[in-house]
Amino acid sequence: MSSIVNANGELITLEAGDYTAVVTTVGAGLHSLAFRGQDLVLPYPADELPPAFAGKTLMPWPNRVNGGAYSFGGQRYELPVNEAATGSALHGLALWSEWRVEQRSQAEATLAHLLHGEPGYPFPLALSATYALDAATGLRIELSALNCGPAPVPYGCGSHPYLTVGGGDISTCELSFRAGKVLLTDDKLQPTDLVDTKGTDFDFSDARRIASQSLDHAFTNLPEGEWDVILRNPALQLAAVLQSTGDQAPWLQLYSGELRGRKGLAVEPMTCSPDAFNSGQDLVVLEPGQSHTLAFTIHALEG
Repeated sequence: MSSIVNANGELITLEAGDYTAVVTTVGAGLHSLAFRGQDLVLPYPADELPPAFAGKTLMPWPNRVNGGAYSFGGQRYELPVNEAATGSALHGLALWSEWRVEQRSQAEATLAHLLHGEPGYPFPLALSATYALDAATGLRIELSALNCGPAPVPYGCGSHPYLTVGGGDISTCELSFRAGKVLLTDDKLQPTDLVDTKGTDFDFSDARRIASQSLDHAFTNLPEGEWDVILRNPALQLAAVLQSTGDQAPWLQLYSGELRGRKGLAVEPMTCSPDAFNSGQDLVVLEPGQSHTLAFTIHALEG
């Protein structure tokens, strides 16, 4: 009799001080993160598929490739379309694969996956994801790729955690982040115009309640150096903070989590724009032997 297989592979628990995190080997995903028993990343049933890409590592591209087709190096490629409603190839090729555990300890785990390539993306990449908990600074995530093939490779990276503060309705939470531009989209979520956020409903430079506002937008013109997104629950006097740098993550996707009952806000640091395989906007091109790393942290902020 065969054993039952968990949809998320092995679940690895990390602990440091008041923090606890759980990482999955399928998709090198972040299942949960809690601080003193309060969720900072919205969890899901451990034996079920992650809803709405919860916690997934997005490689070798984040967001959408419109039409599932792009050209690179003078050749046209066609990717599997996995979002019928928009006709897009969404969130890369590694998120449903089993990654192997390369290293683990009480507070840290590194997962690795060799992406051999496929007809729509015939480029081999050695991928790795490191999750490291620290009692003082929270969870640090490093997502890396090495071009182990003989030719240049188009590449992008992102992550899909749903920030929450205790798991309540995010409509009651305050949101703050700074971004100069927001990318507008059409009804199929294809990019149309990049516009200023100042003076619009997309300006959260001063903290304010999310209320009923719906978000599913990419932002750029983030602050030089370090930037952060702060989701605060005034009732708990606690905030969840995702932090990165503009040189590593010049784009940020925010989604108000309607598919998860608005219990979490997807805060997705990205190395490139949506549909970067077609637009070329901040697309990373890895030469043979070249590597790339995206790093960010998630931590609690009291008060």
